[in-house]
Amino acid sequence: MFASRPAPRSAPRIAIVAGEASGDLLGGHLIRAVHARCPNAEFYGIAGQQMMLAGANAMFQMEKLSVSGYAEVWRHLPELLRIRRELKKKILLDKPDVFIGIDAPDFNLGLERVLKRHGIPTLHFVSPSIWAWRGGRIKKILRAVSRMLVVFPFEEMIYRDAGLPVNYVGHPLADTLPDEPDRFAARKRLNLPTDVPIIALLPGSREGELLQHATLFVETVALLRQRFPTMRFVAPFANRTTREIFIAALHQHADALPVQIMNGHADYAMTAADMVLVASGTATLEAALLKRPMVITYRVKPFTAWLMRKRAYLPWVGLPNILERDFVVPELLQEQATAENLARALGDLFEDVPRREKIIAIFSRLHQTLKQNTAQKIAEAILPYLPCD
Repeated sequence: MFASRPAPRSAPRIAIVAGEASGDLLGGHLIRAVHARCPNAEFYGIAGQQMMLAGANAMFQMEKLSVSGYAEVWRHLPELLRIRRELKKKILLDKPDVFIGIDAPDFNLGLERVLKRHGIPTLHFVSPSIWAWRGGRIKKILRAVSRMLVVFPFEEMIYRDAGLPVNYVGHPLADTLPDEPDRFAARKRLNLPTDVPIIALLPGSREGELLQHATLFVETVALLRQRFPTMRFVAPFANRTTREIFIAALHQHADALPVQIMNGHADYAMTAADMVLVASGTATLEAALLKRPMVITYRVKPFTAWLMRKRAYLPWVGLPNILERDFVVPELLQEQATAENLARALGDLFEDVPRREKIIAIFSRLHQTLKQNTAQKIAEAILPYLPCD
């Protein structure tokens, strides 16, 4: 038997889980949005640096959940299950006012199902990509989630039709990133030259992604330098592990390559760049909101790729292309993701100025669509569950 719900507390308590860098960024926005209306709210659970800076107490470090691909998940499964058991036990004993799962559906939905069954309201922020693949998860979501907060407008109707309470809140990045990014100021801040082409390299935020992409990105840089001798590169990394994997790949290359390594600040790197080479994920949306033409790539292990292709519904994987329902920017995935193909796509796009200007115009329109005063809408969705004054 579980303990009955404690007497009302003076401070609302919110259990929260984010699983990777993009969720940490969203979680930081969410926590600040709630604190603006309910300053004494307490957040605890699994959090990254941005969420901790916003006031979350991390029982476990977010990097423990940051695994990608079926093979990597299976390798880490015992530890992931242990973390979920311990967190579930803590939350059931504590009986918080609400639980918020940020993305990470494979971890969060199972936890949310148990918490909801025990009377704890569960909010899920950022819909799983049921519109892209694994649409059958909608049944699991209905059992696990009390309310869904979605960041893309077309997702709202999916959940309304399924009978799940839903709020379209827009995307926090659309509110925080400028309508007209200042490339000159960003280059000055990063001590980069203003008169040469610059490419930002974003090979991923997780260890598994860097193991797949680091050498590929380095080889692409080497080929681009042959075509554009003055071209420079910036590569921001969210943590030491991913940074060291990339630096090791750089050191293995025969030639010294002009890559400036950065600790974080991916937004500065992309703002300073003319274009971006980016691993598929939330970073593609950030690049679009910064109005940067890009080439999207991704590699996973062959078995994972086979499963994803078997279950995929859409011809696109990059968020900008999905939102526009068109190949606005190139996608080179799996077998097509070679250094030769990536260097050719980036070089051709760099030389095609009218095409780059068209992409920038499309991204500007997309920015306005996703700009919804997200902080206020998040707070409005969460506050009814909290005993705030």
